[in-house]
Amino acid sequence: MDDILDGRTPLSWAAGNGHEAVVRMLLERNDVDPNIANTEYDRTPLWWAAEGGHEEVVRILLERSDVNPNISDTEYCQTPLSWAAESGYEELVRMLLKRSDADPNMADNLDGRTPLSWAAENGHEGVVRILLERGDVDPDITDTQYGRTPLSWAASGGHEEVVRILLERSDVDPNMADTEYGQTPLWWATGNGHEEVVRILLERSDVDPSTVDTKYGQTPLLSAARQGYEAVVKMLLERDDVDPNIAGANDGRTPLWWAAFCGCEAVVRILLERSDVDPNMADTKYGQTPLSCAAENGSEGVVKMFLERDDVDPNMADTQCGRTPLSWAASRGHETVVRMLLERNDIDHNIADTQYGRTPLEWAAGNGHQKIATLLRERTGFVPASSASLPSTELFPREPSMLPEPPSKRRRRF
Repeated sequence: MDDILDGRTPLSWAAGNGHEAVVRMLLERNDVDPNIANTEYDRTPLWWAAEGGHEEVVRILLERSDVNPNISDTEYCQTPLSWAAESGYEELVRMLLKRSDADPNMADNLDGRTPLSWAAENGHEGVVRILLERGDVDPDITDTQYGRTPLSWAASGGHEEVVRILLERSDVDPNMADTEYGQTPLWWATGNGHEEVVRILLERSDVDPSTVDTKYGQTPLLSAARQGYEAVVKMLLERDDVDPNIAGANDGRTPLWWAAFCGCEAVVRILLERSDVDPNMADTKYGQTPLSCAAENGSEGVVKMFLERDDVDPNMADTQCGRTPLSWAASRGHETVVRMLLERNDIDHNIADTQYGRTPLEWAAGNGHQKIATLLRERTGFVPASSASLPSTELFPREPSMLPEPPSKRRRRF
C-alpha cells in the first residue's frame, strides 16, 4: 500500500531511513516491486537510500538484478549515482559503478550535469578519482546549461586537488571556455581569487592567460585587478605572454584603470612598476584616465602614486565632459586630493569643462565645498558668482560589478 501523502511504499520509507532488516524482509516478497517510485518526485527506493548515504541498503538493493540504477527523479533529474557523487559518498559511488548497467556519464535532465561534474564542483577528490578510473568516463564533458567542464567547476570553486587530478589527464583541455560567459577555468579561478588554483593552471605552458571572455570582454588579469587580488595579479604578470594593457572590449578599461577606480593601491603599485604599462590610457566609454577616476573617487593613495610619475598628465580631461582630475576632485569634495594635485607645478587650475564651462573653483563653490573653494580661490583670486543652479555632478555614477555570479548551489529540503 502506498503512502497517501506522496505515494511512497513501505520499501521506499525503509530504504530512505536506512532500515536494512526491513528492506531485506520486504524484498523477500514476490509482490514487492523494488523500482516503484513515489508519486511526488518519482524517487525510487534506491534513490532514497543513496540520498541518505545508507551504504548497506544500497548494497542490498543492488544485489537485485531487477533494480534499475539509472532511474532519475523528476525534481532534480538526477540518478542515484549523480546524487552520491555530488554528496561525496565514495563507497556508494563504488558500489553503483560495479553494476555494468550503471551509466557513469548519464547527465541530469535539468542542466545536463554528469556525476563527475557534480563531484568536481563540490571538491570531492575521492569521488573524482573513482570516476576517472573508469575508462568510459569523459573528463571534459560539458553541461548543457552553462557549457562548463568539470575542470571549470573545480577551478571556480577553488578545489586545488581536484584541479590537479583533472589536469593529469591528457584528454582534458585546460582552455575550454564555457558557453554562457566564454570564461576559461583560469578566468573563473582569477575572478574568484583562488590563488593556488591560478598557480596550478599557470604552471601549464599550454594555458592561455589572456583569453578574453565573450560576455564582458575581459582578460583574467583585468578581472583580478578590478577586485584587488594582489597575489593573482603578480602571478599573471610573471607570464611573458600577458599584456597588462589589454582593455575590456565593452568599455576600453585597462587593468590599471579598474584598479585605480576601485582604489586597490597594492594592485596599482604592481602595475605601475611595469615599464610597459601606460598610466594615461583612458577608457573608451567616458575618456577618463586612471588618475581622473581615482581623483573623482577620492583615492588618495592611488592619486599619490600617479602624481609621483613624470609621465602622468595631471591635466588630461575626459572626452565626455572635458573635466580634469582637479575638476572631479573639487566637485566631489576630496580636499586632500585637491591639495595633492595643486602641489604639482604643471597643474592648470583654471581649465573649464566643455559641457558646462565650469572651472574647478566654480564646481567646488557650487557644491558647497568651502575649504576647497578657498584653496582654489587663493590660487586664482577669483570669487565665483552664485551657483545655486549648477548641474548635478553625478555624471559618472559608480557602476555595479559586471562579474557574473557563479550559479548558486541548490538548497535541498525533503
